[in-house]
Amino acid sequence: MASSPTISESSSVPAPGASAIPTWQVKLLYDGECPLCVKEVNFLRAKDAGRGLVEFVDIAAADYDPAQHGGVDFETAMGRIHAVLADGSVIKNVEVFRRVYEVLGMGWIYAITRVPVVGALADGLYGIWAAWRLRLTGRPDLAELVRQRQERLACNEGDRCQV
Repeated sequence: MASSPTISESSSVPAPGASAIPTWQVKLLYDGECPLCVKEVNFLRAKDAGRGLVEFVDIAAADYDPAQHGGVDFETAMGRIHAVLADGSVIKNVEVFRRVYEVLGMGWIYAITRVPVVGALADGLYGIWAAWRLRLTGRPDLAELVRQRQERLACNEGDRCQV
């Protein structure tokens, strides 16, 4: 008996005639140039164990397209962590971690942040981390990163680059 063709695990494009419903439950937008972010993503990928429950999207990749990821542009995504849920809604801040950890069966880690006062405190602390993340990892500030990205993208669109 012949086996039916399969779609690559990392493919986000459905096969012809296939349903457009994603297999992932949360699409995590992360900064692939942030060493601490990459460490967390590697941990989460290991916990996902190839199940495809979380789709990991590197916002620093040259081909990052906000239209395919909840309309979250590069600058917004770099400022604070965002995720897209399977229904298309966009979440941010500690809610992202809470949802990703829940999906991966580790919801107990962030469960306390569901308590309103604790959740507000956690979001406040995350905001401080987000504001300092680039500096703490030895990178330029957000405005400079956005400028550099726009320059790279413009360069890739034509022969406008000087070597």
